[in-house]
Amino acid sequence: MDILLYDNWERRLRPFSPLNKDWVGLYCCGPTVYDYAHIGNLRTYLFEDLLRRALEWNGYTVRHVINITDVGHLVSDGDDGEDKMEKGSRKAGESAWQIADRFTAAFKDDLQKLHILEPAIWCKATDHIVEQIDFIAAIEKNGYTYRTSDGIYFDTSKQDDYGFLARIKRDAIKAGSRVELGEKLHATDFALWKFSPPDEHRQMEWDSPWGRGFPGWHIECSAMSAKYLTPWFDIHCGGEDHIAIHHSNEIAQNQACHGTRLANFWMHGYFLQIDSGKMSKSTGEFLRLQTLLDQNIDPLAYRYLCLTAHYRSQMQFSFEALLSAQTALQRLRETYHAWPTGGNVSAECREKFTTFINEDLNVPRALALVWEMLKADLSDADKKATLTEFDKVFGLGLAQWQPAVLAIPAEVQCLAEQRQAARKSKNWAEADRLRGELHALGYEVEDKADGMQIKAL
Repeated sequence: MDILLYDNWERRLRPFSPLNKDWVGLYCCGPTVYDYAHIGNLRTYLFEDLLRRALEWNGYTVRHVINITDVGHLVSDGDDGEDKMEKGSRKAGESAWQIADRFTAAFKDDLQKLHILEPAIWCKATDHIVEQIDFIAAIEKNGYTYRTSDGIYFDTSKQDDYGFLARIKRDAIKAGSRVELGEKLHATDFALWKFSPPDEHRQMEWDSPWGRGFPGWHIECSAMSAKYLTPWFDIHCGGEDHIAIHHSNEIAQNQACHGTRLANFWMHGYFLQIDSGKMSKSTGEFLRLQTLLDQNIDPLAYRYLCLTAHYRSQMQFSFEALLSAQTALQRLRETYHAWPTGGNVSAECREKFTTFINEDLNVPRALALVWEMLKADLSDADKKATLTEFDKVFGLGLAQWQPAVLAIPAEVQCLAEQRQAARKSKNWAEADRLRGELHALGYEVEDKADGMQIKAL
């Protein structure tokens, strides 16, 4: 069954076909580790996880790469201002290397809590300085660079199709309308290598053919994706905010160095909206996953919530919607847990599920199929077997979930056993009286064929 994916390069749904018979190359732009990730960031990684799971559902082996930006990401898209790591270091009172390690660990912990699969390769920008320098040197050799007092810049005027991914019309961009031009020749030009200020000691800087300094933000992804996936691979992902600048610049670099647009498919997850607009770290207004945990919300309730919206739609966040998602997830868990094992996967349901997943990750429709299946004329064992298969894509960990074990006070246990004895002797009045005592203590007893179950009211 064909997989249709929305390619932002062509702005249309396209049938997916792997470039390599042995594996699918998937590169996902990772975090700049100067602060915690917020749940809007994490929505993008959830989309990318679903994409990977969908590809694996269709039998592909996925070579999944995520980078860690621990140097080079300036606070301004205009290639001026501080490096975010240096700024974060000063704010935290720790070295840039320390905060990079701390926030990288926090990011990986968030992914684990959300059941986001570990990539095949993690790659840090600071571990690939040599590769980035070599990449810049190749671009320079091909005639796409120029030097200013503060760095080596990419000359976007050398490419007629620069910015095609974002449909940028350079003639319509006036110098200084987006950024201060400074010594740049064109407003869309960007830094490949920044020189360390002569009067400032940076924590992260390296020697290069052009002078001591550090790489620009965009070059790391071009260099590392080419190293681990080749200069022409299957799918490149990121957030929608990457389209106009970061991904457009990655493509420009690869065209200048290798003559490719880097990836056959360019896919982007859309923003999580809050009342005041896009959730953003730069404004200081963002929610961490820990914020949800502090309010006794299961992280997988957030995963479930994200499953209810298509990745190419902006999703409005509210705690009311999140609590509803938690309720739905709990109901699904309890229903699944109560079903017996030993059933068979429904071929009809599996085919429908695959159809939805392969229509550009229509996970909301696939999730709706689950709730339809709960009412379908299937045995409970077959429903469980089928949902177990579906959860390979949903990633909700249904098979691993166990209901909380209720600590029953000795007094309550004793009353329940007395009630069971009264029922066995058909002393219904005494059984009802004991049930009343249990209710007064905040408990009820559910009678089952194999005994009883004590529950808190």
